[in-house]
Amino acid sequence: MATSRVSFYLDESLSPEIVTQLSMQGIDIIRGPLGVDDPVHLERATDMGRVVCTADDDFLKLAAQGIEHAGIIWGEQDKHSIGDWVKYLRFVHAVHSAEEIMNTINYVFHVD
Repeated sequence: MATSRVSFYLDESLSPEIVTQLSMQGIDIIRGPLGVDDPVHLERATDMGRVVCTADDDFLKLAAQGIEHAGIIWGEQDKHSIGDWVKYLRFVHAVHSAEEIMNTINYVFHVD
């Protein structure tokens, strides 16, 4: 069975600079549209097979309700810099497949 590379979907709670930096490194990442409700973001990302990256804890609540998703990566807004996000997402991209991360919640941590 073939495995797929992880691709990412940034919601509006995070800086678009994360998309810019990871795109320049060849990582498949997009930013969702502004002003969209969280359930719509989650559904859209799931339909696209993309892991939601967010600092919005509403996504954790949606996952706790049993809503299927392609994965959620969550970090605290005031604890993680753009650099922290870039390093962590690069790490996830390097070590996980899309299949491994499906329906999981991952928390951003410092990566050297």
